[in-house]
Amino acid sequence: MTSSPLGAFRDGVITYYVEANGTGNCGFDATPEDLDVAAIIMTEYQGSAVCGACAEIQGPKGTLRVRIVDSCPDCTTPGHLDLSPSAFAKLADLAAGRVQVKWRFVTCPVSGPIRYRFKEGSSQWWTGIQVRNHHKPIRKLEWLRLGTWVEIPRQDYNYFVHPTGLGLGLLPLRVTAWDGEVVQDTLPGILDSQVVSGLRQFSPLP
Repeated sequence: MTSSPLGAFRDGVITYYVEANGTGNCGFDATPEDLDVAAIIMTEYQGSAVCGACAEIQGPKGTLRVRIVDSCPDCTTPGHLDLSPSAFAKLADLAAGRVQVKWRFVTCPVSGPIRYRFKEGSSQWWTGIQVRNHHKPIRKLEWLRLGTWVEIPRQDYNYFVHPTGLGLGLLPLRVTAWDGEVVQDTLPGILDSQVVSGLRQFSPLP
């Protein structure tokens, strides 16, 4: 599946770190089958708002799309992306270590609906939800309470956490992408430590 641009190309730099495996501050699972992943400079991590976003990088060897899974506290240059070694090698020689590139955010070529992961310890009294498998970066997550949509605060570890919980029963949720597109799902309830598939997905753009 192809990607569509979400912004203009910008100047940046790439490096690599050997520990990259898909995990990191964004709280995603390891993806040994897909190591086209990156950490982004901390000043552009935006409190986890870029987690799960995809970036298209133009390097000396070609173009590669990577998924943002972590922040990079040691990165200092604006636009700095720290990649897995295998991703870096698709763009430049590993021996180079640090390379100037251009990159931009693009839609992610995911398949199927948006998924929701309930954080360990989630219950009717404390609820943490992570949004996964989305075409576009997530701006906010809301919960329908007594006929009013209530925004759930996002944490820097990429979970939306309601400190007093979302109660019992069906769970109506509304997810808003960076560009303002909205998707609504109703989950069967709070399922501690489980991943639940919704029924909808953001449009991938033309």
